[in-house]
Amino acid sequence: MSLTLNLRGLATRLFTLPKTMPTTTTMAPFSTLPPQLARFDAGANTFGGKAGLAAKQKRTAKKGSKTEQRDPKMINMLKHFAVLSPRRIPPPLRMARNRHLRHWTIHRAWLLFRRRERENRERTLMRQYQGMYAACEELRMSDGPGTRETGYLYRVAMEKKGVYGHHGVPIEYARPQTETPAKVAWNHDWKL
Repeated sequence: MSLTLNLRGLATRLFTLPKTMPTTTTMAPFSTLPPQLARFDAGANTFGGKAGLAAKQKRTAKKGSKTEQRDPKMINMLKHFAVLSPRRIPPPLRMARNRHLRHWTIHRAWLLFRRRERENRERTLMRQYQGMYAACEELRMSDGPGTRETGYLYRVAMEKKGVYGHHGVPIEYARPQTETPAKVAWNHDWKL
């Protein structure tokens, strides 16, 4: 006889009650509820495994009630959550020393490449911003045409009249900012 023990078999033997025990005053193991509120099913194990599920299905089948159909959105959401369960997470990579060194070198090279690309992009944006800032400062300090005062060209440039059409508003203000998209994405029949 082999002496192999598994936790499920041990727990099943520990927490199943003999059929002779009264179920009115018995609590489920590890319960923090008072005995009056604790629910215990003597025919099933306390972990709600296959035996508990089968007993519940038998009870609902006896009553003749139809089982509720699940919403397809809920089924889809449960499938996506199942992908994120810890059982689906792959084990860590186990590599030899040389393979690990190659992997680390490629990873660091990729990070270095991304950092250089990001710095080039930021440098370009900074040059553009500084160019616009210098142009605006030049407009702000220069005298206006004719009898206009200093800064007139800057104020006119910042007004943005006619940029959005006749009596137009920026597209950001065309619809209130909400957290969800509109039911109709774009109203093509709308006229001003």
